Amino acid sequence: MVERCIIVGAGHGGSQAAVSLRQEGYSGEIVLVSDEKDLPYHRPPLSKSYLKTPDAEGLVLRTEAVYRDNAVELALGIRAERIDTSGKRLVLAGGRELEFSDLVLATGARARMPGLPGMDLDGVVTLRTMEDARRIRAAMPRVENVVIVGGGFIGMEMAHSCIGLGKSVTLIEAAPRVLARSVAPVVSAHVEQRSRSVGIDVINGAQLAAIHGENGRVVAVSTAEGRRFDADMVVMGIGAVPNVELAADAGLEIANGIVVDPNLRSSAANIHAIGDCVSFDHHQLKTRVRLESVQNATDHARHVALALTGRPRPYAEVAWFWSDQGDMKLQTAGLSASADNCIVSGDPETNAFSVYHFSGDKLVTVDSINRPADHMIARRLLAAGISPTAADIAEGPQRLKQLSSAAKAG
Repeated sequence: MVERCIIVGAGHGGSQAAVSLRQEGYSGEIVLVSDEKDLPYHRPPLSKSYLKTPDAEGLVLRTEAVYRDNAVELALGIRAERIDTSGKRLVLAGGRELEFSDLVLATGARARMPGLPGMDLDGVVTLRTMEDARRIRAAMPRVENVVIVGGGFIGMEMAHSCIGLGKSVTLIEAAPRVLARSVAPVVSAHVEQRSRSVGIDVINGAQLAAIHGENGRVVAVSTAEGRRFDADMVVMGIGAVPNVELAADAGLEIANGIVVDPNLRSSAANIHAIGDCVSFDHHQLKTRVRLESVQNATDHARHVALALTGRPRPYAEVAWFWSDQGDMKLQTAGLSASADNCIVSGDPETNAFSVYHFSGDKLVTVDSINRPADHMIARRLLAAGISPTAADIAEGPQRLKQLSSAAKAG
């Protein structure tokens, strides 16, 4: 049988998997399949710099020459339609069938869409892909009032980008605070205050009830509380749904994503899965999670490359995230689900501070705003399992750096 690894999905994880396989010595054929026509690209800038300076070439993760030099076949603009697990075949749109010795599913996630009236109106958009960003960018000159539904990372980033483009922006969040699932209350409060200070109208604790249109185009939204807001564009940012249909139809185990073991193997032989579409047991939380981040996708990809070249090891990387919102660079290391107390270092009034989250005496997460050095130190501390004391944190970054350096040396 042919030695061929097929990777379905060409986001950060899929692209990294193809390159990492070659770096780890994989000698078989590699095919990277994507239903998008664009070369794999950086996704985080789509909600930020791309809207202001639409340079698609600048977003390319790797040039076409990199794939060619690494003997990676690009099958772009082609949808994977079916997996024949027993025959080890992937069926593509148009009828092409590819045998595989190994299959890596990096199918990502798509925007969650509420079942509300008006969702099909012109001007109601989501932002997950380059094509989404192109449509939004092309429409911006005709837009004055933007309503963003959802106060997560994408929603907050879009709000600041739209304000920077001179638009009137209303952000509607169902939870009592923005970024509620991601950061500590003190960080949410700071982000809200800075956002309001630049003109973003943040509406918390409000449920979107309907989207109103005239002549097929959006003109306003209304909430369950009876408020109405003018809108030339409505950006839906209420979360994402993992793309598991291909895997589910093939009989793979699904539970809030494709279920994988510590080596990222699915329930089917010779099929691994990585990135946003994956549900895995997290070493820190001791429970099954699904993470949506560039770091998680690329680290998954590197681990799969090791597994497919005969050197598997359990996935146990520190989770980390970042988000650029106006003059705030928010960075998080670790996961805070188990946290029960925290210590603030620095002064939020200066727009530069960190929040250290603990579960008992154990450090589990650090949120930082405009303190990148704190973030890097936090990642090293978490990787080494070292928890600073309140006195260590009070002493300042130099003390924390000493702790992290000692951990690295050890």
